[in-house]
Amino acid sequence: MSDQVRQLAPKEMWNHFADLNAVPRPSKKEQRVIQFIKNFGESLNLKTTVDEVGNVIIKKPATKGMENKETIVLQSHLDMVHQKNSDTNFDFDTQGIDMYVDGDWVKAKGTTLGADNGIGVASIMALLASKEIAHPAIEALFTIDEETGMTGALALKGGLLDGKILLNLDTEEDNELTIGCAGGVDVTASGTYQEEAPKHKAAFRISIKGLTGGHSGVDIHKGRGNANKLMNRILTEMTKSLQLNVSSFDGGSLRNAIPREAIADVVVADDKVEAFKKAVTDFNATVKNENSFTDPNLNISAEVISTPAKVWNSDFQSKFLRAVYACPNGIYRMTPSILGLVQTSNNVARILVKDGSFTVQCLTRSSVNSEKTDLAQAISGAFELAGATITLGGAYPGWEPKPDAPIVKLMSDLYQERYNEPANVDAIHAGLECGILGTNYPGMQMISFGPNIFGAHSPDERVQVSSVQKFWGYLLETLKRIPEKAN
Repeated sequence: MSDQVRQLAPKEMWNHFADLNAVPRPSKKEQRVIQFIKNFGESLNLKTTVDEVGNVIIKKPATKGMENKETIVLQSHLDMVHQKNSDTNFDFDTQGIDMYVDGDWVKAKGTTLGADNGIGVASIMALLASKEIAHPAIEALFTIDEETGMTGALALKGGLLDGKILLNLDTEEDNELTIGCAGGVDVTASGTYQEEAPKHKAAFRISIKGLTGGHSGVDIHKGRGNANKLMNRILTEMTKSLQLNVSSFDGGSLRNAIPREAIADVVVADDKVEAFKKAVTDFNATVKNENSFTDPNLNISAEVISTPAKVWNSDFQSKFLRAVYACPNGIYRMTPSILGLVQTSNNVARILVKDGSFTVQCLTRSSVNSEKTDLAQAISGAFELAGATITLGGAYPGWEPKPDAPIVKLMSDLYQERYNEPANVDAIHAGLECGILGTNYPGMQMISFGPNIFGAHSPDERVQVSSVQKFWGYLLETLKRIPEKAN
């Protein structure tokens, strides 16, 4: 199917995207893609360096006549979110992404596509490889681990880059010019609990599937269902009415993905089996109605399983379920000064409770650092009441918008000229590396843009072919218009 993708225009970009997507590149396991990009730069006889953590920098001189232009830093991240549908047989550690073309869209079969941020990476590769495209001096910065901690950007040292303007190619709507973003922090609650033998034999596995999911920052305002919160809700309701005992709870996967699926193994009294089945059916109908617009494929079911050897003791079950219920999820506060922009949010991303230990992973985001801290404390308080130990990690700063920067005016004016309408110059409620990179390169102008990529961080991820063509033309024209160096 990659052959279909290779025939798309612009061919130079799509062929590099197909090559990139043949290389497994999960966050924290980027060794193969780092080597791939290093080999690519060296094959072009360009100065290529890999820093201490694995960020790759490739430098290409300006084309003839562009030598006096400001050096441009082109930046994208190498890793991708690995998500797949539960019924998809796929090994991200060994297989390349199985892509196909569906009309004006490129998609993947049952997995994330990697357009986030593979289209940006492939575009930079095409520019580095080209002998025809006019451009100023380029410093291509390929960072690692953007999706699970931004450790590449955090570890990038000052002095490695000379450019004064950075173009980040990681925005996912082609009419957006992003000039600011939220910061984030990982909040993890963990601990142990006592188990006991079940008093009854009837056991079931409750499954929640078919939720839309999506990016826990970009899509958090869309009201999509969270599988962990829905599972906790049904378990809480059934505990009250059916004296249900929980054996395990496994939901979600990655901090930056809204949970799409969750399962829980439970035990009910033999004389409550029919009531349990009816409760599942009724709850399914209720939440399908509540989420009919955002999650039309939501389905909750229960199947008979063997009786588990252990269940949670009643005290832990009560405290844990209440803690998850109390934990904020979704929008915490909108930005008062910018209509429609989320200021602070939380994603209850991953819950695993099994065999006497539990972990709850959240990603808390805010463009206001003090409010980010406040929400993290609220989450911590809920789980500390259930006896959890709280760990805060992976914190990264937001990116303060600078709407008067010359690169913002240049690209805004160019967008109006090319498309006869204004670009949406805005901040985003998601993590971009610009804020972090700016700590060691404080004088650098920064802006982010890209093509239409929908469903990022989920198996519904897709990138629009016509939008990529629009983005590509806009990028090339931007490079032509970069101003000359200041004297």
